[in-house]
Amino acid sequence: MTNRLAAASSPYLLQHANNPVDWWEWCDEAFAEARRRDVPIFLSIGYSACHWCHVMAHESFEDEATATYLNGHFVNIKVDREERPDIDAIYMEATQGLTGHGGWPMSVFLDQDGNPFYAGTYFPPTPRHGMPSFLQLIQAITETWRDRRADAISAGQRIIAALSNRALPETEGVQLSGELLRTAVDTLAESFDLQFGGFGGAPKFPPSMVLEFLLREGARDGNGTALGMAEHTLTAMARGGIYDQLGGGFARYSVDEAWVVPHFEKMLYDNALLLRVYAHWWRLMRGSLAERVVRETAEFVLREMRTPEGGFAAALDADSEGVEGKFYAWNRDQLVEVLGETDGQWAADVFEVTKGGTFEHGLSTLQMKDDPEEVERLDRIRGQLLTARSLRVRPGRDDKVVAAWNGQVIAALAEAGALLDEPRWTDAAIKAADFLVEVHLQPDGRLHRTSKDGVAGSNQGVLDDYGSTAEGFLALYAVTGEVSWLDRAGGVLRFALAHFDDGHGGFYDTPDDGPTLVKRPHDPADNAEPSGWFAVSHALLTYAAITEDQGLRERALQGLAMGGVFADRAPRAAGWGLAAISAAIDGPAEVTVSGDRAAEFRFVALASPAPGVVIRAGTEPASSAMVCRHFVCQIPTADPEVLREQLRGTGVQ
Repeated sequence: MTNRLAAASSPYLLQHANNPVDWWEWCDEAFAEARRRDVPIFLSIGYSACHWCHVMAHESFEDEATATYLNGHFVNIKVDREERPDIDAIYMEATQGLTGHGGWPMSVFLDQDGNPFYAGTYFPPTPRHGMPSFLQLIQAITETWRDRRADAISAGQRIIAALSNRALPETEGVQLSGELLRTAVDTLAESFDLQFGGFGGAPKFPPSMVLEFLLREGARDGNGTALGMAEHTLTAMARGGIYDQLGGGFARYSVDEAWVVPHFEKMLYDNALLLRVYAHWWRLMRGSLAERVVRETAEFVLREMRTPEGGFAAALDADSEGVEGKFYAWNRDQLVEVLGETDGQWAADVFEVTKGGTFEHGLSTLQMKDDPEEVERLDRIRGQLLTARSLRVRPGRDDKVVAAWNGQVIAALAEAGALLDEPRWTDAAIKAADFLVEVHLQPDGRLHRTSKDGVAGSNQGVLDDYGSTAEGFLALYAVTGEVSWLDRAGGVLRFALAHFDDGHGGFYDTPDDGPTLVKRPHDPADNAEPSGWFAVSHALLTYAAITEDQGLRERALQGLAMGGVFADRAPRAAGWGLAAISAAIDGPAEVTVSGDRAAEFRFVALASPAPGVVIRAGTEPASSAMVCRHFVCQIPTADPEVLREQLRGTGVQ
């Protein structure tokens, strides 16, 4: 028997459609039902690739006794955090405030107005490690609601009031300067892991936006500290277990500080952001490792994440056959079985497959600390192992298309395809962008957040959908010269300015006509992907440079002032904002290309690592390129080599 979630479009919600729990989607009717029955609300938030979400579902939500109790004492709401990041943001902030930590699955108990009075993450089916069982917890919540309801409601109201009254840092008087960015680099260096790369300790997430900032500062300012941190981290990740050494692509994070054992789910946003960063690393240094990662990750994205309609799916699961990492891990006997004794033992040494295992159950994640001299042998063996692995039970795929993440992968594939002369990648980016235009983008510039099977979902786009979609369209304009992509980016950005502006130079995360929640999310900080605040500011800066709109440039700089506030106190939370500030200081360096050789000039401009470069399609019939930097123009040239010299700056360029 199915529950209400059987009618959902979200793959995560559909995973729970056969639970005995009487789930509701988030809707007004669910809250009305809670008032009618006079019961509290149990809110469970997760996503389809989340390992511990699966664990809690199997242990508790599929258990008849637990479900019976939940159904009798609560209205139960299930939310896909990827479809409703606005709901997730509010209750994650509350969970972190109440417990000091967050994560998924998120388990929150609400009053009938949506105020959270108790929160946590995963709860086990039996008491362990000082944690109550989930059944014990919900019984205690029921007693609290029955005997101390006023206290619970008052607590929930205080929590939301406290969250609503948190003031953002003041940006007035912030000066965006090279010195500010050097301070950010120095602050990042204080938490940099000199041994393994990355920042802080375990668990370690790929610092995609920070790496982009560091590469830009290496190019703009010749900052050796910035470039060194970026190269060390990019190398360590590419050679570690977080990177799929057979099929390409990155897992979501490493559970250890050395990038050895990943949390195996593969998210589209991670791979989009890292594909672009590695392409920019290759552009700057032309290293073979960077090129290998770009090629393999682009092919992974096309092979495993592309949907039949031309968009890109949200995620691959961490689990297969109910076991985390089973699809990806190996032991020496398995290698020998596929490759034979000699090649199997050689591969075990190359890929760090130890006798005791580096993961669980004697299995190892594949690493490649050094490139072996026998390149052809390595290529042959990797092909054999990839073929053998393809016969295993594959992890599940979340097929929904998220606008923001597709904008990110469009930008990455478009640029990487141009830089490495792979037209298939650029063509895939164009097809994905066409899909967003056809399915997600409305005539007034409004975006749908998600779609599935070519049908738009009901959820409105949030701020990062607008910023990242505009970023993708602008990258396509730079690569193709097609003015329609510039026009579409402008429409998306104008909608964002009209409906997300906070009146103080920043942005809300939800539109002014969006669904009413207990508070309106308003967070400038990056997380695993760029914040909407910095994504829109970044795209605005580029769009303003191309269109020479000084008013929009000033609006972009207002948004980026928050990145300046973060520079010395929390630069890891503002990598994308700091990257945009680097571009703002370096430029705008506008390259107008015209005539029959426009594509050649465009490639020269794209190959420049200077962060302030933007490319404009000219209208002159004669082949020429003209560079205008800080609103001062150089003499037009018909020679690509002259253009290359004009774009060459200081430092490592």
